[in-house]
Amino acid sequence: MRRPVARKLTVLAVSAAVVMSVGASAPPVGSGNGVEKKPLAVGYGGAVSSVDPDASAAGIEVLRQGGNAVDAAVATAAALGVTEPYSAGIGGGGYFVYYDARSRTVRTIDGRETAPLTADKNLFTESGKPIPFAQAVSSGLSVGTPGTPATWQTALDEWGSKGLASVLKPAERLARDGFTVDETFRSQTASNETRFRYFPDTAELFLPGGRLPAVGSTFKNPGLARTYAELGRGGVRALYRGDIGRDIVDTVNKPPVDPDSGWNARPGALSMRDLAAYRTKLQAPTRTSYRGLGVYSMAPSSSGGTTVGEALNILERTDLSKASQAQYLHRFIEASRIAFADRGRWVGDPAFEDVPTKELLSQRYADSRACLIKDDAVLTSPVAPGDPRHPAPCKAGGKAAPTTYEGDSTTHLTVADKWGNVVAYTLTIEQTGGSGITVPGRGFILNNELTDFSFAPANPAVHDPNLPGPGKRPRSSISPTIVLDRHDKPVVALGSPGGATIITTVLQTLTGFLDRGLPLADAIAAPRASQRNAAQTELEPGLYDNAALRKQLEAIGHSFKVNPEIGAATGVQRLAGGKWLAAAEAVRRGGGSAMVVRPVR
Repeated sequence: MRRPVARKLTVLAVSAAVVMSVGASAPPVGSGNGVEKKPLAVGYGGAVSSVDPDASAAGIEVLRQGGNAVDAAVATAAALGVTEPYSAGIGGGGYFVYYDARSRTVRTIDGRETAPLTADKNLFTESGKPIPFAQAVSSGLSVGTPGTPATWQTALDEWGSKGLASVLKPAERLARDGFTVDETFRSQTASNETRFRYFPDTAELFLPGGRLPAVGSTFKNPGLARTYAELGRGGVRALYRGDIGRDIVDTVNKPPVDPDSGWNARPGALSMRDLAAYRTKLQAPTRTSYRGLGVYSMAPSSSGGTTVGEALNILERTDLSKASQAQYLHRFIEASRIAFADRGRWVGDPAFEDVPTKELLSQRYADSRACLIKDDAVLTSPVAPGDPRHPAPCKAGGKAAPTTYEGDSTTHLTVADKWGNVVAYTLTIEQTGGSGITVPGRGFILNNELTDFSFAPANPAVHDPNLPGPGKRPRSSISPTIVLDRHDKPVVALGSPGGATIITTVLQTLTGFLDRGLPLADAIAAPRASQRNAAQTELEPGLYDNAALRKQLEAIGHSFKVNPEIGAATGVQRLAGGKWLAAAEAVRRGGGSAMVVRPVR
């Protein structure tokens, strides 16, 4: 049974009212070292939510100077390249979703990294066998052509109001003057310490004096400050056709390894031709209708929009607002399991694969898959994919294949402005620490994004749309999402890092907010589950430790394992009268940072 939309919107209004008195403003960037992170803010003039207070403050600074949501999003992303260098930066790529308040339309930018033009399906094989993943990660072989700088320029050219040099200023200042090291930054450095020491330039920058950075110390990155200044002067041409690009190519093709480390950093085959040929893709978003609302996200090469959308369509016929927690989780888990089965078979770079995006998002296809779900039994993974072009109720359309591995880093930011424009932007260098290779003198780490390709087919009997190819974009799970009401005005926008768990994080947060009546901050903070067509469902401790709940689910066949932390979402919600609510994590990744231009006290 469908829940009436009118009731849904009433729930949103009540949820918003609960937090109307909360606010967090932004200090000047660079002068607010040690600023307290606040996961919730409500007010006027626009909002920014990210994982880091200095980054959110950079976006707020641009909004206060008259910039719009796109300008602020680029400023925030550039600052994250300083304070979250192990998750994002100009050495990586991402996906940008933009809502234009004037036209009430959603547009997107595919800024995903691409394989070298010389790459083929055997990119990660040697002697006919796949290279061990751990060896591929920290190598030039794993580095794709960066898409982040081109994404920034495309967004500013299409929808921004300021130039690149202007919006890079807060991040340039932050890199030059430094930020305060917190426990998250130190622990992420510690987890990468061994491989960072393989590369002298990385060790010199991120292990100052040969030691882990101390919590409370000031971390400066003068090389990145100079790089941002050069991008501001010369534009992104400095990277795709200039000196920055040549330094990237040299580093990829001859990784600067400590000869005493014994590490075999396989060289890549990136060229200036690859950089010059790189283009972002302006493209239409995915769209699905859920409870009378329009849910917009990223189309392939990301699998986020199709997989979240298919799962929502599968859940459309179930009234999740009236389900018990066990019933809700059962339906959520099974819908995720089925959607991931279809993702693995059908989604890849559409320039190379015939991806049935429209069919994957059809309600008819979702209904043909939803009937596989039983209230008293669990599907056995790996579930076989269906055939979206020829839906057959309760029947698979091919042989099953397990879900391939995807790194779990990345970062997400969400921005709104006083005009009602909204940005949901997820950017990444793949796993925490990327390739581990810093471009000498430039202050940023290169991605290891090409490891998102399948090294070999997950099942030789099943077509794998995600094998490497020349200039091909590896499949992603990035799912920046904007939800519009029946008048095409924003309800909520959100996204998350977390590799393939991005999809389940976004799906669970959306259903928690839209169906279960949770305020946005609570929907983000709620303990998470993640099922990706695997034998076991991952649960955060907040769910795993609930013995009574777990017993109910195990009684019908579910199997679980603990994942200490799944995702790290941020979001914004439109309230009445021009107010915005910004929400971030309270605990995950050390907590996020929500800010507004003029807080409500």
